Amino acid sequence: MPRSATPATPLRTASDGYRKGEETRARILAVALAAFGNSGFASVTTRQIAREAGVNLPALTYYFGNKRGLYLACAHAIVARYREGMGAVALTSYAALQEPLAPDAARALLKRLFAALARFLLATPGAQNPSLFVQREIASPGPAFEILYAELWRPGIELATDLIVQTTGGQLTETEAQVRAVLMISSLTGFLSGLPVIARTAGKADYVALVIAALARQIDSLGRDDQHCADI
Repeated sequence: MPRSATPATPLRTASDGYRKGEETRARILAVALAAFGNSGFASVTTRQIAREAGVNLPALTYYFGNKRGLYLACAHAIVARYREGMGAVALTSYAALQEPLAPDAARALLKRLFAALARFLLATPGAQNPSLFVQREIASPGPAFEILYAELWRPGIELATDLIVQTTGGQLTETEAQVRAVLMISSLTGFLSGLPVIARTAGKADYVALVIAALARQIDSLGRDDQHCADI
């Protein structure tokens, strides 16, 4: 019989291999984030991560080089996750800050920024492991500290600080506003740490909405309480 002129369909294409490779890399990263977040850099082995991710050790080495490379990749993944979740609202605030803002306009942007951060941290599936990873780097700086500081913490704190200064009409110095910014951000990350307990005790309460409302009240007091204290 003559051979068909139509070539046989390949069992796998280059795109199939690429997709499978990306899925494998993402699976290793997810396992590593959980392991490093729960146990820290020193206590976790690449062999353990490879086993839990269902890959062999050479595959992990192929994608990340070594444990330090994998750890740094986790930090970059966290930064990318924040940029994806918070990028739009942050860019809006940055654009608005190119000109002096009226206090009420800055206050509205600050509320929007922290509401978005609250939803991102408290309502996004899988936020717990990245948060634990970040908190470990804050408590005991390791290989990823400089990445997280330069690409996540400093830009976020500077943005919130600028908005707080504008919200208070200059009543707070930059350092005072910086302290307020760190306290507000820390309150959210701390809340996330206790989320399993809160979720169990609060039942079906919409704690995300309650947190956003509490933050809004805190932002509303900025400048006003400070002025009151100055008048006493």
